[in-house]
Amino acid sequence: MKILIVEDNAELAAAMADYLALQGAECDFAYHGASGLKLALDCQFDTILLDLMLPKMGGFEVCEQLRKQGNVTPVLMLTACDTNAEQLTGFQAGIDDYVVKPCPMPLLWARLQALYRRNNPQAEKLSVDTLTLFFKEHRVTREEQEIKLTPTGWKMLELLMRRSPEVVPRTELEDYAWPDSDVDTRNFNVQLHQLRKAVDKTFSYPLIHTLVGVGLCLRKKEASGDV
Repeated sequence: MKILIVEDNAELAAAMADYLALQGAECDFAYHGASGLKLALDCQFDTILLDLMLPKMGGFEVCEQLRKQGNVTPVLMLTACDTNAEQLTGFQAGIDDYVVKPCPMPLLWARLQALYRRNNPQAEKLSVDTLTLFFKEHRVTREEQEIKLTPTGWKMLELLMRRSPEVVPRTELEDYAWPDSDVDTRNFNVQLHQLRKAVDKTFSYPLIHTLVGVGLCLRKKEASGDV
């Protein structure tokens, strides 16, 4: 996913971009509204992350100008104020969704993904080997057999599939699956055991692998050090 971040706080923009890059996204930047509008019109993006309070041109005006010029790229607006009047103004300007700052990074990523899938039907599923995750139907199959997952297991599997065949550190899985709370080792291990059992137990080879001291990955063939 290619994302345009229009945010005048360079430190916040960099922090968001670092996290989104870990999820596989590619980010470009603009630090005021006028440059954001120009970039959005000149280049192709999958989603736009747009701050409301910007120098030179505010977020509402940027979005209005985009829509007037026929640009339909999904816009997720960042705002520090959560009021009905502001939300209404934003939707009238053409935004697709909004989040209130400060926003947990996993939630920000989830909102961006939802906008991307809504506008890209081909992105409604993920597939790795014989394993397929269907977002719209909220179901998982392997070799066309239905797999039942807990809500936490779904989140863990989604991240592993998005990053496949890369290794995902355990801490990143924890942040993604439990965005609003800390998780103890026992709870994590129980969820991982249930996920392995659902995805791998009745099939001829495993897809979920642990690299001791590194993290977890989802891929067909075990590499040296996988357990």
